[in-house]
Amino acid sequence: MNIKRAKEEIKNTAAAYLLKDEDGEYAIPSMRQRPVLLIGPPGVGKTQIMEQAARECGIGLVSYTITHHTRQSAVGLPRIETREFDGQEYAVTEYTMSEIVAAVYRKMEETGLKEGILFLDEINCVSETLAPAMLQFLQYKTFGSHKIPDGWIIVAAGNPPEYNKSVREFDIVTLDRMKRMNVEPDYTVWKEYALGKELHPAVLSYLDLKPENFCRIETTVDGKRFATPRGWEDLSDLLKVYERLGKEADREVVAQYIQFPAISKDFANYLKLYEKYQKDYQAEEILQGNWSEALCDQAGRAAFDERLSLVGLLLTKVRGSMRRLEDLEGQLELVMGRLRGIQEAIKEQGAGALRQEMSQMEGELEQKQIQGLLERREKRIRQGALAMLEEIAGGLEKEEIQEPWEFVREKFAGLSDGYEEMEKECGRKLERAFDFLEAAFGSGQELVVFVTELNASPACLRFLKEYHCPRYFQYNKSLLFEDQEQQMREQINQLKGNLR
Repeated sequence: MNIKRAKEEIKNTAAAYLLKDEDGEYAIPSMRQRPVLLIGPPGVGKTQIMEQAARECGIGLVSYTITHHTRQSAVGLPRIETREFDGQEYAVTEYTMSEIVAAVYRKMEETGLKEGILFLDEINCVSETLAPAMLQFLQYKTFGSHKIPDGWIIVAAGNPPEYNKSVREFDIVTLDRMKRMNVEPDYTVWKEYALGKELHPAVLSYLDLKPENFCRIETTVDGKRFATPRGWEDLSDLLKVYERLGKEADREVVAQYIQFPAISKDFANYLKLYEKYQKDYQAEEILQGNWSEALCDQAGRAAFDERLSLVGLLLTKVRGSMRRLEDLEGQLELVMGRLRGIQEAIKEQGAGALRQEMSQMEGELEQKQIQGLLERREKRIRQGALAMLEEIAGGLEKEEIQEPWEFVREKFAGLSDGYEEMEKECGRKLERAFDFLEAAFGSGQELVVFVTELNASPACLRFLKEYHCPRYFQYNKSLLFEDQEQQMREQINQLKGNLR
C-alpha cells in the first residue's frame, strides 16, 4: 500500500482500539489490540504519517528510534528489594521504570492527553541484548514489570532486509500478534503531501519530469547509492533557506542529501536551469500581464523540459496566491466566530473584552503546541487571527469609542474588503496565466498540465468552486474526455487479450 493508505489504516486502527462500550471499557481489550507493524524502505514517510495521524485523531504521540536504546534504558535498571513470602523474607530483583514507559506517562502529564500512539522506529534492528525484551513488549506491552498505559496504541516500523543488513526477521509467533502493513513509495501520493508542505518548486518540477528518481535505492560494487523522499524534503528545506541567504546549492551540496551520484548531478544541473528560467521568464510579471511577444515566442520555441518548468513557475505563483487567500479566509472566519461570541461583552467592556478573548486564544495555541496537535497551516491561521484582533483592540484603545461594537463591525468589514480584493487578484492572475499559456502554446499539452496541477491543489480547487473561470472548465472537460478515452482503450485492449 502507499503511505496515504497506511495513514488512513493507522487512523482507523486508532478509532477501533479507542472505541469504548456502554460500560466505558475499550471495545477491543488492550491485550487483544495488536501492535501495528509498518515495513517499508527508508525515508518513505513512516514517521511523518505518525505525526499526522496522531494530530488528526487528537491524541498524543511518543516517538522513539529503538536502535538508540540499550536493554537497560528500555527495560529499566535492576535493583534488589526485600519481599516476604510464606512468612520468610527474600531478596528479589525488580526494575526501575523503563525510560520509554516513563516518557508515555510524562507525555500524559504535560499534555493532558490520556490516549495516544507509542511509535517505535527501526524495530527490527534492535541489539542482541534488547531483542528478547522487545519481543516480549510486542506480545505483552510491558517493559520489565511496567506496562504501557491502556489507551496507548503501539505502532512499530522497520526496513526490509534488502535495505539494512542489521535487520532481524521476526518469528511467526511474533508476527501473528501484529497488524503488518507493507508500504511502498508512490510519487503521486507523496506530491499531495509535498504541495501541502510547500516544498521547493524546483524539487517538485524536477520530480514531475523524472518521477523515477523520486525513490531509488541500489547496491553496487562501489557501495550503496540512494535517493529517498526524506532526502528530497530535507533538500527542499535547505534550498529555501539558501535562497534567503543568497547562497548557491551546487552539486556537492545536493549530493549531501541525494546520495545517488547520477541523480544528484542531474538535479544540480536542472537547478541551474531552473534558476535561469526564473530570471528569463519572471513569472510574477507574466501574472501581472507584463509580457512581450518576444517572451511568448521564446517559450513557444523552448524545449519540452523548459516549457514544463515554465508551467511549474506559473503554478507556484498561482498556488501561492490561492493558498494565502485560503489562509486569510480561515483567519476571518475564526475572528468572526470569536467576535460574535463576545459581542455583548464588547458592548459593555470594549477593548478589555477583546484582550481577555485574545489571552484565551493564546493559551489555546500554546496548549495545542505542547500537545503536538498544531499543524503548520492552523498555526498560521491562529496567529493571523490574533494579529487582526490586536489591530481592532488597538483601535478601540486609541480612540474614545461611544459604540465599541459598531467600531468593531466597521474594522472587520474593512478586513473583509481586503479579502475580496485579494480574491479578485487571484482571479486576475489565473486569467493572465491562461492568456500567456494560450499565446505561447495554443491548446497544447502545457495547458493540460497546468489544469491537472491546479486540480492537485486543495487551495486551488477551493478557489475554483467560487470563481467562475470558463477556460479552466474547458480544459478540465477536455482532460476528463481524454481520461475516459484512455480508460476505454485499456478496457478494449484487456478484452482483446482475454479473447485470444
